[in-house]
Amino acid sequence: MAGNFLFPGGLVEAKGDTIWAAADRAADPRAMVLAQGFTWLDDLVAVGDGRARVLAQSWLADWIARYGRGTGPGWTPDLAGRRLIRWITHGLFLLRGQDAAGSEAYFRSAGQQAIFLSRRWKAARPGLPRFEALTGMIYAGLALEGMERHVAPATAALARDCKTQVGPDGGIASRSPEDLTETLTLLTWAEGALRDTDTAVPETLRAAIARIAPTLRALRHADGGLARFHGGGRGLDGRLDEALAASGTSAQPDPERLHMGYGRLQAGRTTIVLDAAPPPAGGHAGTAHAATLAFELTSGRRPMIVNCGSGAFFGGDWARAGRATPSHSTLGIDGVSSSRLAPGTDGEDRLTDTPHQVLTHFEPLPDGLRLAASHDGYRRSHGMTHARTLDLSQDGRGLAGEDLLTVLDPADEAAFDAAMTRANLQGIAFSIRFHLHPEVEARVDLGGSAVSLTLRSGEIWIFRQTGAQRMHLAPSVYLESGRIKPRATQQVVLVGRAMSYATRIRWSLAKAQDTPLAIRDMPRDVAAEHDELTPGDT
Repeated sequence: MAGNFLFPGGLVEAKGDTIWAAADRAADPRAMVLAQGFTWLDDLVAVGDGRARVLAQSWLADWIARYGRGTGPGWTPDLAGRRLIRWITHGLFLLRGQDAAGSEAYFRSAGQQAIFLSRRWKAARPGLPRFEALTGMIYAGLALEGMERHVAPATAALARDCKTQVGPDGGIASRSPEDLTETLTLLTWAEGALRDTDTAVPETLRAAIARIAPTLRALRHADGGLARFHGGGRGLDGRLDEALAASGTSAQPDPERLHMGYGRLQAGRTTIVLDAAPPPAGGHAGTAHAATLAFELTSGRRPMIVNCGSGAFFGGDWARAGRATPSHSTLGIDGVSSSRLAPGTDGEDRLTDTPHQVLTHFEPLPDGLRLAASHDGYRRSHGMTHARTLDLSQDGRGLAGEDLLTVLDPADEAAFDAAMTRANLQGIAFSIRFHLHPEVEARVDLGGSAVSLTLRSGEIWIFRQTGAQRMHLAPSVYLESGRIKPRATQQVVLVGRAMSYATRIRWSLAKAQDTPLAIRDMPRDVAAEHDELTPGDT
């Protein structure tokens, strides 16, 4: 409303201009692509006053004049589907007070986009882009006069993709929790539109929704936000709750199995989500992260251990940095990610040489639950397998962890010996990183033998370790879309060198003894708004 547009790559000040003029001036071409999806219309509708409506109608008319003939970056199946969903969902808002010419232009353009989708939806990449295209086609067929013929083929195609693109465990190929939330949102929208118009809903659509819902419940933290893995963020506020409510199922995840390749531990106020599967491959290798065995931990409403997140919003350099192993809360051999980044034929960096075998095991303990996992991402280069064990206490007040670098057979011993020779027999350097949320206050205590972590709720957690040569605090960043710049934060780093065929590091996180069992943790809206306006200095 004030004329400030936050696009990928930076803020554009364009008071009095349309969003299209602002996107034209943006340094990053993704700004225009993002604007073409009309998701900004949701925000103007949320404001809901006359000024917001006039602005939306003006930008809509300008889009039709500029791009309505089928030109420009918005004419891809996924963007056309995304745009039509907004046009139709907010149709009354867009048409209120319009003259005959404005209304006619709206319906004519919507019909043209529906016809475009009917011819081009197959060009959308399977997965979320195609779900967007088909859902938009269903919306158009149900809402626009003369477009009814597109409903049946779009519904049939959506049903087929629900069967092939949503796995038996409710997961999708990208392994991005945020992508899975958007997938569930689209499927529930499609189901609702069909049901509201007394149109048959395919059983495969209902079944896909039923599979996804418990998986997403496993991938959300105690504060309601999503675990941030493989390019996904915490998700739009309220989006996950809305999708789960619309799913019509209250099924809960099995606590002792993986969900879309993630293991979950939960006790008391504490949730942990661990990446326990190989990174996405194929068409999703261009956005996948080298995050194997990384975890996030949230206590109540407060994220504590996090991953840096996706830097794509801030440009190519941040995107590459965010995908590397050091940007995740896991062990990494210095200078080498557990999966390697290499340029693809399309110019996009892709993960290659990824772990082939990731093993996991859940084990009930007398006083909690154990999640053990291992991966072979360093086996070929260094002969070592990384094994991580997480033991969460029954009350959620303590986490005991172990990271082990070990060789398994004579071939591994030879590879390890060769790596030691390259290191001049000084040992293979590694770091175990625990990235902290920006709202966590960290301080080295007890002469360097512990780190105290204070949350805004007042909780205090104590981090200790044995086996590493050194423990210290280092700068880190917290990357999330919708920020002007990355937020500064800190990380706990354990540094060591593997000198033998087995190197073991043990560490623990425990609430301080004087931390109450229950804490009254109320929202700090003023602080949150201030933090949004002035992101952490870097």
